[in-house]
Amino acid sequence: MVGADAGLSGTLTLVSGPSSGGKSRWAEHLAASSGRQVVYLATGPTLPDDPDWQHRLTLHRNRRPSSWQCREVGRHLAEALGELGSDQLGLVDSLGTWVTAGLDWDRDTWEEACGGLLVAIRDCEAPVVLVCEEVGWGVVPATKIGGLFRDRQGHLQQRLMALCTAAWLVLQGRAVDLLALSQPVPELPET
Repeated sequence: MVGADAGLSGTLTLVSGPSSGGKSRWAEHLAASSGRQVVYLATGPTLPDDPDWQHRLTLHRNRRPSSWQCREVGRHLAEALGELGSDQLGLVDSLGTWVTAGLDWDRDTWEEACGGLLVAIRDCEAPVVLVCEEVGWGVVPATKIGGLFRDRQGHLQQRLMALCTAAWLVLQGRAVDLLALSQPVPELPET
């Protein structure tokens, strides 16, 4: 069992993995074990006319303790992180829905938003647990927008990893400590 503040001693903990592998449950477990007031920052849309999405939202809501605050922040994740206090913990679920919200942004707007997010995480007074979807595991997206999502998500996750003090890969209901079992991939030299 993970103890209080385990994996949460620094600014950022990434929890990534494929769909339905258990990453949100693991992130919720880390947050609940922290002993802090948890503020759940939801980045996804509400989609009231989508029954499947509503079912997923209901499952997430029912799993969370009633003492947790929930803020639906959408695209305004950086601003929401700036509002957290030092006695709180921000649980962001998820990076993928935040990336999706910005797929219509041009490259400059996207880079500005990513830069703002990185600064907000670095400057955040509270520890942050950030759920990230792993995408593109060998599958080439069939659409241009799918490729854009995969590339933006992957590059942003690598930038976020530089800020991490803990990182978990969750798949098949198992959590693997990435920092304990991995080495950083070196950057390619400039040509």
